[in-house]
Amino acid sequence: MENNNQDLQFKTNINCSSCVAKVTPFLNDAEGIGQWEVDTTNREKILTLKSEGITEQEVIETVQKAGFKIEPIK
Repeated sequence: MENNNQDLQFKTNINCSSCVAKVTPFLNDAEGIGQWEVDTTNREKILTLKSEGITEQEVIETVQKAGFKIEPIK
C-alpha cells in the first residue's frame, strides 16, 4: 500500500482560539486528516495538517463548511 501521508499548509482566517474551537469538529470528523494545528500567531493564520489520504480540495471544502476562508499555499 502506498504511503501518501504528507503535510499540507493553507492560509486561513482562523484567527483566535474560539475560531479554532469552531473549526475543530469539522477537521476532527473529516476522513483522512491526522494531526493538525492553526498557527494563529502567524499573520497568515497557517493551518498545517498531516494528510492521511485527504486531498487539498477536501480540506478547503471542510474549512469552508465551518465558515472560514482558506487557500492553499503555493
